[in-house]
Amino acid sequence: MAEKGNIVADATPYSWRSDPTVPAFSDDGTIAVMDGACVLCMFGARLIDTFDRTGSVGICPAQTPLGAALLNHYGMAPDDPDTWLVLDRGTAYESLDAIIHLGRRIGGVGWLLQIFRLLPRTARHWLYQRIARNRYALFARRDTCTLPTPRLQNRLVEAAA
Repeated sequence: MAEKGNIVADATPYSWRSDPTVPAFSDDGTIAVMDGACVLCMFGARLIDTFDRTGSVGICPAQTPLGAALLNHYGMAPDDPDTWLVLDRGTAYESLDAIIHLGRRIGGVGWLLQIFRLLPRTARHWLYQRIARNRYALFARRDTCTLPTPRLQNRLVEAAA
């Protein structure tokens, strides 16, 4: 989808609530949707778990039915390397802008990600695409899911039963 600022354009706040293909889930906090097979993304999940002292950021692997539905809702393919999506207070952020927003939301060392805002939007997009498209070659891929710690497991966002 086209971007306006760092927000996914043409996205009404909480638009997934009216999409029948997106299962109901608890969306009162911040949610990061990422590739659950990518070592770099899983490192990101562990960083969220370590530095989000409020425990308010949930993690949703793209390979889950909920993760895939959310990515599809925003015009992103779950198997596409460009899979970082952050939902915060009804607003959707994607790619490097999602990571930067999440860093600001978490605070602490997450603020270091704000340095990327100095890059023009096209440079940020180019940098993210280079890393995303080559992440398996650079950082590897796991064919089996790494077992999360109990604390990280509590952050996993699932569809409501």
